[in-house]
Amino acid sequence: MDENGTYSWPGGQNTRPKKKPDFKRAGRTVIAVIAALLVLAVALTCFYTVDDKQQAVVTTFGKVENYTLDAGMHFKLPWQKIVKMDNRVQKQSIDLMCFSSDIQEVSMTYTINYQISKADAMTIYSTIGINYYETVVIPCITESVKTVTARYTAEELVGMRSELASAIEADLSAKLIKYNIELVSTSVENMDFTDVFTEAVEAKQVAAQNKLTAQTRAEQEVIEAEAAARVQVIQAQADADAMLAKAQAEAEATRIRAEAEAEANAKVAASLTEALIKYTYAQAWDGKYPTYYGGSSSTMPVIDLR
Repeated sequence: MDENGTYSWPGGQNTRPKKKPDFKRAGRTVIAVIAALLVLAVALTCFYTVDDKQQAVVTTFGKVENYTLDAGMHFKLPWQKIVKMDNRVQKQSIDLMCFSSDIQEVSMTYTINYQISKADAMTIYSTIGINYYETVVIPCITESVKTVTARYTAEELVGMRSELASAIEADLSAKLIKYNIELVSTSVENMDFTDVFTEAVEAKQVAAQNKLTAQTRAEQEVIEAEAAARVQVIQAQADADAMLAKAQAEAEATRIRAEAEAEANAKVAASLTEALIKYTYAQAWDGKYPTYYGGSSSTMPVIDLR
């Protein structure tokens, strides 16, 4: 490098002096890029979507805003928080142990379908929180199931499961509606009792079945006896009717024959002429003259035709 600050290379070729790196400018550029990226990232986080299965609650520095957001894309301020509440019909099951009114242990699985009101999502979050199932629903289920089950004896519970389910549902619905939670449907499943009670119930059922079988058999025998008696009455009546019909037929036949004979005799009588009668008398005369009876003035000959 000469006095003018010019570098000389072998061969006589000169070059310009090298500039020193500007670290300050480069630093400012990097900072600007990072800031831009941060701004972009923040801006992107301010946009969010709510699907049709949710209701969004907005909080600002922990305070719940007095509105909720439906499905769609929305914008929020960086210091705001979005809580998405599930507004679908949800299904939950819980296993419980309770007692009947006669202190028999009963275990069951209770299943519910429930749903929060869209309009009340903000109220539910502000008063209960997002974990409302654990905070409210489970305690209400437990209380209703145990309270209502205790109204029935164990034997009643065996044959009144549908009535039990309806009573629990009515009691539970009244509790949950106070928290703006709608009870859609419920069911009682897998109801079990202790082995001792189950065996006692089975023995009682067997005895009842045997009694019913014996009663049914006795009633059947009575029915069969009554049926046999009715058959005999019907057969006797049929025999009597047959005999009467036969007698009537024979009487009718006798009448017809008598009428036929009478008609024939009438025809024979109508066919007799005076000459035939005289001929008949002559044929019947035995050669003797008639015998007269009475006086001379009123004597009457009598011909004996025998």
